[in-house]
Amino acid sequence: MYIKNYHFFLKPLLIVFLLFYFVNCYAESENYIFGWTHLNNLNMQSPQGGTSIGPDVDMDKEPNPHWEKLQDTNLTNFKKDRLAILAMQGEHKINFDFMETIGFYKDFEPQKPYQSWGTEFVTVVKDEKYFISLQHVMVMFYTLEDGSSSEPMVIKHWRQDWKYQDKFLSEYVGNNTWKKRYIPISARKGTWSQSVYQADDSPRYQGYGKWRHYKNSSSWASEQTNRPLPRRETTIRNDYDILSGINTHSITPYGWVHEQNNNKVRLDGTILAKEIGLARYQRIRDFDWSAGKDYWNKTKLFWIEVSNFWEKIIRKSDEITVYKEINNEQLWSKLFALSYDYADGNKAIMNDIEDVILDHVKK
Repeated sequence: MYIKNYHFFLKPLLIVFLLFYFVNCYAESENYIFGWTHLNNLNMQSPQGGTSIGPDVDMDKEPNPHWEKLQDTNLTNFKKDRLAILAMQGEHKINFDFMETIGFYKDFEPQKPYQSWGTEFVTVVKDEKYFISLQHVMVMFYTLEDGSSSEPMVIKHWRQDWKYQDKFLSEYVGNNTWKKRYIPISARKGTWSQSVYQADDSPRYQGYGKWRHYKNSSSWASEQTNRPLPRRETTIRNDYDILSGINTHSITPYGWVHEQNNNKVRLDGTILAKEIGLARYQRIRDFDWSAGKDYWNKTKLFWIEVSNFWEKIIRKSDEITVYKEINNEQLWSKLFALSYDYADGNKAIMNDIEDVILDHVKK
């Protein structure tokens, strides 16, 4: 009887102990990679991406005022849509994580996961009733070998434009080409399009979908959206042509998150792999943004002129092809050089914008 009771009490304790032991061993294992725990692949243990580090940043622990306003149950969905979009402005640290999760061909092996980070502010360029434009500007400080901090590196980053019940999209079809697609009124009712542009304001991708608002969360999800290869893979991959995925933007009390569920697709329709991605924007405070804000204040009108001309080209064309490089000169490099001249006071440089862009565009 004593032995039976002993085992009766010992068995659950043993199970708890073993669960605790194996969970901790599993979590601390050096080869733990979410989704690929069955592989003994050393290559997966060292993600590709940025290896630099930056100074510590202070997280903003005060809730985003736009998120707080979103909690008002008396607001219409349209007003909540606008607040959710405007909630993406602010000063952030971003962490980027991407990983292939499923392969669709024989002998598939996942590529290394990708991780990187950045610090950037998002500022409102235009805020109209049915249109909102947000510009991202990176300001990066790197920790040097001696422990000191580098001078700030400023990059005018991507731009996102949001339009209510948009009639047309420019759909990426491969080979640096975008084709105009009409959205019927039945499909666009209540939706917002998100148009994403490269650092030189050339097109990248456009998708549309509805914002969904719940008691304490707001998210927008696109339909299947095509885009060129991401910058993180343009120099290391040439085995697929289109990244086709669903984008989800979710507003949190302390920032926002961009989720991606992507397929890596060849022009013949073959899907090589599925990939998930997270870009986590966390609001920070007491960071020195002065170099970036100075650059943006000095060049804002220049870049508005650039984006206006791109919009004119896209609106008037059923199809455009953008050549990133002509005669060993990059489009982005030319436009950024013009922006520096403009910042230095050469306002006449605005007259060169159209010629520079047209040299890289086939309509």
